[in-house]
Amino acid sequence: MFARDSRLRQWLGQWLPKRPVTRRDSPATARGGQGDVDRVRRQYLESEQRFRALLESLPKVAVQGYDRDRRVIYWNEASTRLYGYSSDEAQGELLEDLIIPDAMRDGVIAAHRAWIHESVEIPAGELELRHQSGELVPVFSHHVMLNEHTDEPLMFCVDVDLSDQKRAHRDLEFATRFDRLTHLPNRQTFEADLDEVLDGCRRRGLGLALLYLDIDRFVEINDALGYEEGDRLLIELSRRLSEQLRATDLMSRVSGDEFVLAFPGVHREDDVMRVLHKVQEVFRRPFGLEGHKRSITASLGICLFPDNGAGARELIRNADVAKNQAKLEGRGGLRFFHQHLHDDLVRQHRLAESLERALDNNELFLHYQPQVSAASGRIENLEALLRWEPLPGQPVSPQEFIPVAERSGLIHRLGDWVMEETCRQRAQWRDAGVKLERIDINFSGRQMGRHDVFERLEAHLRRYRLGPREIGIELTENVLIEADARILEGLHSLHHRGFRIAIDDFGTGYSSLSYLKQFPVTSLKIDRSFVRDAPGQPEDRAIMEAAVFIGHRLGLEVVAEGVENAEQLALVRDIHCDLVQGFYFYRPMPADAIERLLVGGVQSLGSLSN
Repeated sequence: MFARDSRLRQWLGQWLPKRPVTRRDSPATARGGQGDVDRVRRQYLESEQRFRALLESLPKVAVQGYDRDRRVIYWNEASTRLYGYSSDEAQGELLEDLIIPDAMRDGVIAAHRAWIHESVEIPAGELELRHQSGELVPVFSHHVMLNEHTDEPLMFCVDVDLSDQKRAHRDLEFATRFDRLTHLPNRQTFEADLDEVLDGCRRRGLGLALLYLDIDRFVEINDALGYEEGDRLLIELSRRLSEQLRATDLMSRVSGDEFVLAFPGVHREDDVMRVLHKVQEVFRRPFGLEGHKRSITASLGICLFPDNGAGARELIRNADVAKNQAKLEGRGGLRFFHQHLHDDLVRQHRLAESLERALDNNELFLHYQPQVSAASGRIENLEALLRWEPLPGQPVSPQEFIPVAERSGLIHRLGDWVMEETCRQRAQWRDAGVKLERIDINFSGRQMGRHDVFERLEAHLRRYRLGPREIGIELTENVLIEADARILEGLHSLHHRGFRIAIDDFGTGYSSLSYLKQFPVTSLKIDRSFVRDAPGQPEDRAIMEAAVFIGHRLGLEVVAEGVENAEQLALVRDIHCDLVQGFYFYRPMPADAIERLLVGGVQSLGSLSN
């Protein structure tokens, strides 16, 4: 535990007291030498005082001195703080009896003797020495031997306390391997542990079930009750889940409100369902939050080894894919992983990349579908419909790329582009003298969630000097039901200024009609599924009649979507729909075709027949 350290030896040597040298002086020297003797003695005392003051002023450096028999001759204050013994308690005691653990005792004695008798120095290093209480203390220890070739060798031990560094290292190691809040392994540790378990499963021919758990609406808990309550929920949930695990099972908190659990040896259907039941049982008991009992649910995704993956990372990813599908089904959803889920996810990812390139490469354009008067067949308004034709490639349906845009966040760029292009086209037709009331733009729920969506619409309108009668908006009823105060305030502002606001796909969302009197809407668009089946389905006709009746009583315009034949047109006229939109009159068309139509150059089959 001691070291050859010439710099330390020189440093200690220059401060250690040196005995005055006694010799026979010549008569000449003796006659005037008393003053020199006094000066040397004074320097000796001052040197000793400086040395002691220095050693006592080092709070983290413990210095002890030992004689040839390893008995304490010096013990500074830092040694007392480090090892617990006072200077009086330590004086005269053996080194090995004070601070040397039993397992090191014989080695220390042998090393000390080898240094004295054979000049074999002991290397410096990190050690764990014994405190008076019996606990081990980590130190970095140097030793210096003075007078090593005399009958009175002195050994000074310089020990630097490493407790803080060791504690910091342990804390750092814990932080890199475990979750601070729940003390569960983090994702990296879980992956490493799971790969080891999977190796064992392969050797023994066992399966494994991996479960990915995501607390439903956890963000709302944090927002409503505060992060402290959210943390309490996570700690309580991890405790409950841990109680359900066997010694061989693994669990990790992989992100804010997500956990993964691995169950080795679980592969048969009945075993998997048993594990699922245990996990779901955890959520059947309410959780105490803010002094109240609250029911919490979680979405679960499950994958199996070796069916759904060979390694930890692949299994976690696939279980995550299944969990995301479960979340789409609502609270408490459960999905098993199937390869087609991963294939769909990969395809959607590639589609999102292609869609982003399409925005840069001008592959997007708008078609416009007229809304005509049910009574006269005259074109009243247009609906702008987004189209995508990759270069090269086949057209991609909006039913396919719009959901991808919403999930990837591209919906905001798409929405900006549609607003810009619609306003530009409407202004162009206005300036050309083309007669047209308005063009309606569809807004998705994700798009409405953007904080400045109304400001962006207003900016486009100002740029092209358009008024509230020239551009309208269409929303699904679910968007209105889920709208927050900001969205409602923006819609009311548009409504008061004369904008037309339509509920699209009416009848396919929430069953409650109370929102019709609460929200600022001006028209209802009856979903095409009712129009398609109404001629042969009395129930669908009754729903349409009720929708028209309610709409008219509330002063709303009613539009029938998806009218494709004369029988459907006769029905919507019979129940007094105001406007008709569908292939029977006009398909969606590019801007140049619409312009020819509006100036009288083209008529539809429907308009000719009527």
